[in-house]
Amino acid sequence: MKNRLTFLSTTAMLRLLIAVTIAAALSTTAVAQTPGGTTISNQASASYSDGTNAYNTVSNTVTVTVSNVSGLAITPDAGSNPSVVAGQTAVLYNFTVTNTGNFTDQVRFLASGASVRVVGPGTVTRAVIDVDGSGTINAGDTDIKTNGADVLSANMLQNGVIHVLVEASVNAGATAGQTVQILLGDAATGGPSFDNQAANSSTNEVRTVSAASVNGLREARGDISATVVNDTLLQLTLTAPAGPVNLGTDITYGWQACNVGLRDAAGVTLNGSTQVYMIAPIPARTVLKSGQTFPAGTLYTTSPLTTAPLAATWSTTAPAPLSNTTRIAFPVGATLVAGACGSSVNMIVTVNSGIDASVTIDEIGEVFGKNSLATTITDQSGDATPNNGDSNADFNESYVAGAGHGVIQRTLLTLVSAVLIGPSGAPAAVGPTDNNDDYSNKAVNTGIAGVAPGGVTTASGQVVYVNTIQNSGNTSDIYTIDAPTVPAGFTVEVSTNGGTSYTTVSGGGSVSLAIAFATSANINVRVTAPAGKTVLTGYDSIIRVTSTVTPAAFNKTIDRVYTGFIRLDKAFTVANGTGVGAATDPVPGAVITYNITYTNVSSSNGDANCVKLTASSLVITEDGLAAPNNWGTYTTNSGSPSDSGSGVAATVSATKYTDTIASVAPGGSAVFTFKRSIN
Repeated sequence: MKNRLTFLSTTAMLRLLIAVTIAAALSTTAVAQTPGGTTISNQASASYSDGTNAYNTVSNTVTVTVSNVSGLAITPDAGSNPSVVAGQTAVLYNFTVTNTGNFTDQVRFLASGASVRVVGPGTVTRAVIDVDGSGTINAGDTDIKTNGADVLSANMLQNGVIHVLVEASVNAGATAGQTVQILLGDAATGGPSFDNQAANSSTNEVRTVSAASVNGLREARGDISATVVNDTLLQLTLTAPAGPVNLGTDITYGWQACNVGLRDAAGVTLNGSTQVYMIAPIPARTVLKSGQTFPAGTLYTTSPLTTAPLAATWSTTAPAPLSNTTRIAFPVGATLVAGACGSSVNMIVTVNSGIDASVTIDEIGEVFGKNSLATTITDQSGDATPNNGDSNADFNESYVAGAGHGVIQRTLLTLVSAVLIGPSGAPAAVGPTDNNDDYSNKAVNTGIAGVAPGGVTTASGQVVYVNTIQNSGNTSDIYTIDAPTVPAGFTVEVSTNGGTSYTTVSGGGSVSLAIAFATSANINVRVTAPAGKTVLTGYDSIIRVTSTVTPAAFNKTIDRVYTGFIRLDKAFTVANGTGVGAATDPVPGAVITYNITYTNVSSSNGDANCVKLTASSLVITEDGLAAPNNWGTYTTNSGSPSDSGSGVAATVSATKYTDTIASVAPGGSAVFTFKRSIN
């Protein structure tokens, strides 16, 4: 009886262990495949700030319907190297080549360096596969520049990478603003990344090797550019009163030379002394005032202004009489290092009496030195071709032809009504073309939350601008302020008392403001945008200020309202490496890559005084379980999220990602990417 009980107990125990084992096995079984016809929906949301106000926005919604992959990427795309200068050698361009397929493969580089090209003023000197990953070209690296036959890389695992280093030299004759572009591969479609395209055996191709994939051989292209900058770049600052000044009185000019280039400036030799020199002509209709103290080594000349500055006869002794002086050369130093400025120097002249007061007193100054190639260069403040070593007159109001070029300062002697209006504190701001299209950008944060690109605002919004008006004439004036151009449905109001009261100036209204000579005043401009306006769009209201003394004298500025300024654009690709269906069929096991392009749509042109919109604290959220999203239910994570720019992409949970970007400048754009495998 005891033996029977023991047998029964043992049998029961075995059954229990078997049941536990089956349950454990079931608990580790792969997630069930997603049924065909299931719709996977995805929409991103984001919050951001302009430094003061908070904003919310969403992307378009994309869907993938699940139906019943080999790859290659080369980065960067449209990448950039640090700037270079003419004649620079051994400039390295570093490309990353990635096997984006789902099996081990190799990469083919064509014979005789055909896979590498240079566009622009440069020459490829070496190109290798960086075998040791050192980032430098070493003896053990694989040559793909002088290779007599095609070169195959070592085997690359799925998502494995190799680096290709291309070394280039910049032509000695390269000029500032040109680019030296290196292209690895020649995929012509699939921009902007030009990755994972069908190989077509083209002349400069980089492609995969294995033919075992369902989508055939793939090719890609990488692109890196370096911009040529000036090595030595001399600029001169010339200051003087705008006037008006009376006949017989003094004008004080201030001079300062700066090297805003990337290489030190050496001196030129005048009268046996080698210095960087600021050369100042004595303006027409004036004489050099006696009794002034100038820096040691200052030179004087009586040579006519028809003589080029460096060809004039110079002396350390002032001529007698002093009025015979035609130019003064102020020494800055034997060298002027990159990024440095010399000491300021003042020069005083006296305006002649008995001359026509309708003219202006014009002063032109320039600075001379030599660049790193020992070429003589002149001041670049007014020259359209930097560092060209010429001495052609860009301005000849006080100089005559051939005397030089540089920066001009004009002092008024006559009564002229003039006015400027611009952003707060910057009435002289210059926009994309002139000082009539400078602008102040602001955005409403009402009526935009939850509205995808292409939609319209759901509520009205209002913003207030501060614009500064400057009486830039030489007499007190009364100005008329109106808004000749206003978007349909908008209301524009102006306050001349700091916002205490407003007057409507849209629809033909106006308001007047008296401003004393040589002073400025601020106005408040209140713009109300109606509901129903397209989101992520800038709407311009033109504010015009007109002199009542001289009605032909006016100036305009733009107060621009954006209906939100961070745009989210969602796109996706499907990579099917399961062997079931075509290469892009969204079958179970295929991988969906979601790309969310975020863009600051606000304008970035115009000078630094134009008020621009920089987005700060941008956070993009991808929540797979928040309606209308359901991708969290039907997909699983397939790699870490990434950001092509400065954003920090993070995995919050199995079904949620975020991308945090500290700031996005006007016109700035990058891509937030994450991948999901269909269950």
